[in-house]
Amino acid sequence: MRRIHRTRRDWVTDVALFLFAACFAAVSSQSIPVPETLDPVWRDVDQVVGGLGCAATLLRRRWPVPLAVVLLVAGTWAHYLTGPAMVAVFTVAATRPWRVTAWVAALAFAPLPVFLWQMAELSGERTGSALTYFALIAGAIGWGLFRRSRQQLIASLRERAELAEADAELRAEWARRETREEIAREMHDVLGHRLSLLSVHAGALEFNPGAPREEIARAAGVIRESAHLALRDLREVIGILRAGPDEGERPQPELADLARLVAEARATGGRIELTGPPDGRIPPPVVGRTAYRIVQEALTNARKHAPGAAVTVEVSGSPDGRLTVEVRNAPPPGPASVRGLGEGGDGSNRGGSAGGQGLIGLAERARLAGGELTAGPADGGFLVHAWLPWSTTGVASPAYRSSASGKGE
Repeated sequence: MRRIHRTRRDWVTDVALFLFAACFAAVSSQSIPVPETLDPVWRDVDQVVGGLGCAATLLRRRWPVPLAVVLLVAGTWAHYLTGPAMVAVFTVAATRPWRVTAWVAALAFAPLPVFLWQMAELSGERTGSALTYFALIAGAIGWGLFRRSRQQLIASLRERAELAEADAELRAEWARRETREEIAREMHDVLGHRLSLLSVHAGALEFNPGAPREEIARAAGVIRESAHLALRDLREVIGILRAGPDEGERPQPELADLARLVAEARATGGRIELTGPPDGRIPPPVVGRTAYRIVQEALTNARKHAPGAAVTVEVSGSPDGRLTVEVRNAPPPGPASVRGLGEGGDGSNRGGSAGGQGLIGLAERARLAGGELTAGPADGGFLVHAWLPWSTTGVASPAYRSSASGKGE
């Protein structure tokens, strides 16, 4: 047998409906047209049946449909079951499917055609009593249907609220993941360039301890300056991460900063030739920042994997078309024939800075900005080629456009 768990509120409701059925039977007992010819024993039985019907309403949660059927059928000859029948049909309408409610309603109103056929032959008292009975049953069913609809509405609103809460949690998790990825890209972009300068000059000092005093002093100065700038950049990035949304933003690198970037690389002994960017034509911040990062990463990889190789940087484009960035390194001195801007001797991403966040991360940046980046061996060296739409309106993703105004170098 299926057990029904009733809360305190359920018990209060069930007792209240039992008292309603009992009070209705007691109040209406004086107006019920009981035939004068009815035997007193049957009259007492009729009243006992009415009492049992009131008590049976406590079973409405376990057997609502059988209880309603029994009370409706017994009500055709018993005179005190109107109250319990109202409670039973109300329960069916409020808790059972529409089809079940329709069948129970059909059973409740089955005597109505017979009553209408014989209404002219009935006394006014019996006619009024019958019409009142059908009206009360119809009202109980209607109230049950209203309560059912209200419960369904509340359940639907609760489900929508839960779905909205779950969706908000998913959006928050997505935002946290995007933030972590942005932090990883930012740390790689900011520190990779500086630390590569440190590595190159520290390696030169290690493998050439007998260099002239002036060269050693210049290399030590570059190491000190690069370490100072790396610490400064690291403090600025951490400061941005700790700062609130209204506490200011870090200046963004722009396409015009490429000259400064190339000058820093040349100061370390790099042979770099820069062509562009177009004078007087400034692309949107998203495009400028992406182009800057592409050149910065390419120079870092050339310094790491093809030291001493000549590097050419070409930036061209116009507002009517697209911005093109091309960074190419010549074959480096030494036995390797294809090394440089990529992160491995075969152009793969092995051992790249920041655990493979180099060219893969730049390709993702270019894709988010609406462009494309390709990289691979070329003429014994390595070539990184990227194009970006000059205007990012309707092209760059909203998350990337918002990140372009966030943390930068």
